[in-house]
Amino acid sequence: MSRFNLEITLGAVLVAVTSIVLIVYGLNEPARMARAEEEQRAQAIEVGAGLFESNCSGCHGLKGEGIPGLCPPLNDAHFFTNRLEEVRWSGSLEDYIISTVAGGRLVSTRPDRYAGNTPLGEPAMPPWSEEYGGPLRLDQIRDIAQFIVNWESTALGEVVIEELPTPTPRPEEAEDPVARGRIVYNERGCGGCHTIEGLSAGIVGPNLSQVGAVAGTRVPDQSAEDYLRESILNPNAHVVEGFQPNIMPQNFGELISPEQLSDLVAFLLAQQ
Repeated sequence: MSRFNLEITLGAVLVAVTSIVLIVYGLNEPARMARAEEEQRAQAIEVGAGLFESNCSGCHGLKGEGIPGLCPPLNDAHFFTNRLEEVRWSGSLEDYIISTVAGGRLVSTRPDRYAGNTPLGEPAMPPWSEEYGGPLRLDQIRDIAQFIVNWESTALGEVVIEELPTPTPRPEEAEDPVARGRIVYNERGCGGCHTIEGLSAGIVGPNLSQVGAVAGTRVPDQSAEDYLRESILNPNAHVVEGFQPNIMPQNFGELISPEQLSDLVAFLLAQQ
């Protein structure tokens, strides 16, 4: 065989091998793309879980179970099967979540059960997108939406929240109002909007890490205890500079007992 014929033969073999490789690669491409998309979605869900815990769980519950009088559950069948029809949303559930988180909601669609009952009162939900003055980027909001949508397969019937049971302190906490107040702070969703170093990282409301030291300096002739108590019962009475009124639910005092209110104030006074 001449050198010329050998080169032609080798070239034909290489073309054939290349064609086979491309065909095999092309046949596997849909599966590869599906795996890559699944891996990307899993990563988004993981990121969204952390963002949800830091920014959303204080009001909607760590597992999306909701908090009575404040925010509805997200991890229930009603949310996945009826919510879009309830609010007349024609897009996907994921797009609805992104839109709601980004722009917030001025008025509750269920004012008999959750905060945000009048157009001029507290908003049902503040905006979270940077575009509207919130703390989150759009890609972070998309990750949160994917995390919430991921609950669909485990949502087992509608979660109807009437009232959360009063947390039971451990024996060592029973006689300590500060310890009891910490429980109230955690269980009633305060950390969803406020930061206390080492405990919560909310940024919608003022940082409370040293509120016990500064509360008594905010209003002349008003003690720190009275200031904190009034701020809880009537949040718009003292709006800290740099924050907007009507963000904190105006009915928070109705959601906790007088004893819990006193314990919460004691806990906040201890934040020095």
